[in-house]
Amino acid sequence: MSSLSAAPPPPRLSPGAAVGVTEAMIHDLVHGFYATVRADPALGPIFNRIIGDGWDAHLAKLCDFWSSVMLMTGRFKGSPMVAHSKIPEIRPTHFARWLHLFRQSAERLCPPPAAALFVAKSEMIAQSLQYGIAATRGELPPLNGSAAS
Repeated sequence: MSSLSAAPPPPRLSPGAAVGVTEAMIHDLVHGFYATVRADPALGPIFNRIIGDGWDAHLAKLCDFWSSVMLMTGRFKGSPMVAHSKIPEIRPTHFARWLHLFRQSAERLCPPPAAALFVAKSEMIAQSLQYGIAATRGELPPLNGSAAS
């Protein structure tokens, strides 16, 4: 009986690596996008008030976050839901504006396949954050239209 060992499976390719995302691209997108956010009349005042002088550390954390999401590096250590839930003025309109600006930045700074993946991930993350914030505020709509009549 011959002992044939199967070749190990190829290393798992992260979703971002599969479309050409690099750490440099993540850095450029995060820094370029948040420069836009800081100047935005709707989002800038909220971000600037909360982050204050801590932008360098915040941008580094966001690069770690997107590296973990796109390249599966596991570098991000944090609780985005907790952080965002502590912002009383955050509303769905803020998420819509954030997503609009993020899409513009991704499409401007990244090749189309990478931009599309960044946008898809950002939309999933925003939806999750919005549901979590609504739940902490007791603002979730009834499930399956089961509102009392």
